[in-house]
Amino acid sequence: MSHYHYHCVSSAKAFGGQPEDYAPLHKWMDRGRAGTSKILHRMLCHHTQGIADGVALFGDTFTNSKGRKVPTSLILEQHIKEDLGFVPTLDHYIECLRTPRWASQPAKMLYTKFMTK
Repeated sequence: MSHYHYHCVSSAKAFGGQPEDYAPLHKWMDRGRAGTSKILHRMLCHHTQGIADGVALFGDTFTNSKGRKVPTSLILEQHIKEDLGFVPTLDHYIECLRTPRWASQPAKMLYTKFMTK
């Protein structure tokens, strides 16, 4: 889906309430768009760890305007499935990355003069 609003409409149809009820969740899921114009913004939270992070942030259940409590994980899972067709793990993304040379260098001691006493 191209905009969080369409996820909100879909959530309202699936779980009840108004589309705007779900805006905080779907805006959070797509927050990476502010940093990149690429579809790779989904790497931030469109995976199982992203669902767990969202539940930790928003709580186990989300109450819509009709008073219905919906598991937050179901709403976030629906968002990911609408975008990707399935819910990947973080490992699915990591397997596609190349480790840059700077990230695999051995650690350097910054304060060696204090360490030699």
